[in-house]
Amino acid sequence: MRIPAGRGGRWERLSRSAWLRGGAALLAGALPALTFPAPDLWWLAGVCLVPLLLLVRSAGTGRRAALDGWLGGTGYMFAVHHWLLPSLHVFIVLLAALLGLLWAPWGLLVHRTLGGRPTGPAAVRAVVLVPCGWLMIELARSWDALGGPWGLLGASQWQVGPALRVASVGGVWLVSWVLVAVNTAVALLFLAPAARTAAAACLVACGLAVGATAAWAPRPEESGVARIAVVQPGVFDGPRGPERRLAAGERLTGALAGRDVDLVVWGESSVGADLARSPDIAGQIAALAGRVGADVLVNEDARQTDRSGRTGIFKTALLVGPDGPTGDRYDKMRLVPFGEYVPARSVLGWVTSVGRAAGEDRLRGTRQVTMEVPGAEGGRGLRIGPMICFESAFPDMSRRLALRGAQLLVAQSSTSTFQHSWAPWQHASLGALRAAETGRPMVHATLTGVSAAYGPSGARVGDPLGTRVRGTAVYDVPLATGTTLYVRLGDWPLGGAAAVLALFCGYEAARSSAVRGRATSARPVRDR
Repeated sequence: MRIPAGRGGRWERLSRSAWLRGGAALLAGALPALTFPAPDLWWLAGVCLVPLLLLVRSAGTGRRAALDGWLGGTGYMFAVHHWLLPSLHVFIVLLAALLGLLWAPWGLLVHRTLGGRPTGPAAVRAVVLVPCGWLMIELARSWDALGGPWGLLGASQWQVGPALRVASVGGVWLVSWVLVAVNTAVALLFLAPAARTAAAACLVACGLAVGATAAWAPRPEESGVARIAVVQPGVFDGPRGPERRLAAGERLTGALAGRDVDLVVWGESSVGADLARSPDIAGQIAALAGRVGADVLVNEDARQTDRSGRTGIFKTALLVGPDGPTGDRYDKMRLVPFGEYVPARSVLGWVTSVGRAAGEDRLRGTRQVTMEVPGAEGGRGLRIGPMICFESAFPDMSRRLALRGAQLLVAQSSTSTFQHSWAPWQHASLGALRAAETGRPMVHATLTGVSAAYGPSGARVGDPLGTRVRGTAVYDVPLATGTTLYVRLGDWPLGGAAAVLALFCGYEAARSSAVRGRATSARPVRDR
């Protein structure tokens, strides 16, 4: 059957418009990635979602709005994880599309609250509801099997003092909520005149709330200084890479003798052997700790047996003193999907043939621990809370360590595969959020990435070691006592957002039922 010329032209225009709209949604969704390091355009975070919000609310149907939301979410996830492309190749596109589905319900919510010509009350409702929907997306994708909380919008404000104060009250979640609320209010300024006054009032309210939080939220009190050294040996490839890396770490650590440090931190996978089965290596590191006058926190990446008798490859943080390993160890609990294990390997094992996915699954630790550094802090001892690699992205892990008495948070990392991407700087920036949330200083030590330190308020201490540096840095890290509201109250913004959305859904369901009831009662009764 031939399509008439007129209809064919119209269909082509509609198809072309749909493709253009889809491309615009992908680009609008990717825009917030510029707010993270390394571009670090943090000031863009207040308006970066406006193009996507305006596009979704203009959809002609709810189905189109859901599609726009999905495409926007796909663009967002691909942009903030684009550095994985060399490892996962085309599979990263499929992952981004699957995770982007989380934005489809959010697209419906945006269409429902911002569509048409919103009134003043409707504008206020949108400013509350749209950020709540966004938080549910961030919560869902924060499951470590889905990639973990990498690229949470609030994390883009890692160097903004008022935002860090907000994080001390409600974690990175509250920062994300405020940013999406601001974006929603700005989008409303472009819509119906009746909504502009309410939107402007919401912007003023957000500004006053952030200012009040920055001024009056509880602040941990500083209580001394810990002198922490980080060792960054650099990249060593080839079959003898682990041996050369260990030798470089020992050489750099030896140069710290006489600098009166309290603790030396090595990066992730700094030791490629099980020290329990390698007494010669353990003895070398113990002698090194004796010369430097400080314990060394190393990280094993080796086949070993844990306390429960499981044998396999673990990532383990291990404290080594002048007398050898102290017995304090922490096995990494949250592994990097595909990098350290393949989810559902029986189904997705083929990924190893097209990328750099793990050939063998690492084993998980079962509990978080704190470790006591006995000679640190003027002989009073220093209790540290270790985390490994992308565990520093999880707010609940650092909060739990603070509750267990950790005075210093330590993350051991390595981003050797992604040295020339945005990942190392973005990873290091997460330390500022974790420090601000818990009121505990944090040190981020890497083999080959970006090493940095942050004080209890989240402010950076000293200068970081960049990706091209092979060397050491000594940071005088201020310690603190007291707890933040986030440590006391936990992830309350997530619970609050879920409750608000539940009330909204209940209200909408009741209203729809009432409308259907009135429509039924209004139908004329036909005579039989």
